[in-house]
Amino acid sequence: MYSIEGRVVMKAAQIKAYGGKEVMQVTDDAPKPALEDEQVLVEVAAAGVNPFDITVREGHARQMAELDFPATLGGDVAGTVAEIGGKVQVFQVGHAVYGQAKALSGHGSFAEFTPVPITQLAAKPAKLDFTQAAAVPLVAASAYQALVDHMNLQKGQRILIHGAAGGIGSLAVQLAKHLGAYVAATASAEEVDFVKSLGADEVIDYKNQDFSQLIKDYDAVFDTVGGDTNTRSYTVLKSGGTLVSMLAQPDDELVKKYRINYVAQSSRVTIERLTKVAELFDAGVLKPKVDKVFPLDQAAEALEYLKTGHPHGKVVIQVK
Repeated sequence: MYSIEGRVVMKAAQIKAYGGKEVMQVTDDAPKPALEDEQVLVEVAAAGVNPFDITVREGHARQMAELDFPATLGGDVAGTVAEIGGKVQVFQVGHAVYGQAKALSGHGSFAEFTPVPITQLAAKPAKLDFTQAAAVPLVAASAYQALVDHMNLQKGQRILIHGAAGGIGSLAVQLAKHLGAYVAATASAEEVDFVKSLGADEVIDYKNQDFSQLIKDYDAVFDTVGGDTNTRSYTVLKSGGTLVSMLAQPDDELVKKYRINYVAQSSRVTIERLTKVAELFDAGVLKPKVDKVFPLDQAAEALEYLKTGHPHGKVVIQVK
């Protein structure tokens, strides 16, 4: 941060209207964000890019919150605590942290500084650098929430993971193997070797093979794809099995027909989940998969690459 004519300003990637790649601009005079009592101001080293950032940019999250323009986008963040709010006791200035800024606040993580609620922040995994740490808050917390909190996945059980080459799927495969499950996964032909390298026992080429004809009586399905993939997933579960979907609501008739449990997951990044997955990263159980890193000046290109480039793992914006 620095001062211009008495104003404290910073560099940030902002939008002044909803739209495509063209609406995101990098500015050097974004105002320093205000800090609430239960927030910390993080000096951003790196910010992870998620599909939700594109959803917000294009205006498809307006039913959740209308942005005040100009708005800084971004959720996932890793960096150093620069200031603490009046009621903060858990963190101190200088702490290395990772977590999730409020992506719909207009003061997101695609900036030199961002305010983060203390409920969505934890100590950075010691064995990850800031770039790696920025890649994992939402995807790691989502995988943990699905497999541990919702499924209670156990050793010897069988799970099918859709979208296994993506940010969430790639960590879900690793976590499922750590929990002792047999892991089947869907991916494109070009992604098969990558997904096998994550530990998957069986990888199904979704473009040329129908998973619903190949596997049966599974204990769990983790769906990060939605659509017809979700509908066909009911058939591979055993009675009493669990389907957790990131994208689709349950079909009550199919739930009843196949006698399964269904969770439409709305992911929540919490200090508890961040702390748990940090332990797994530091133990080497989970390994981040960073596909490509962009400088802050190319934030618009970073979002476009995520949308069209089919990355293996995560896209990260380097800020510092």
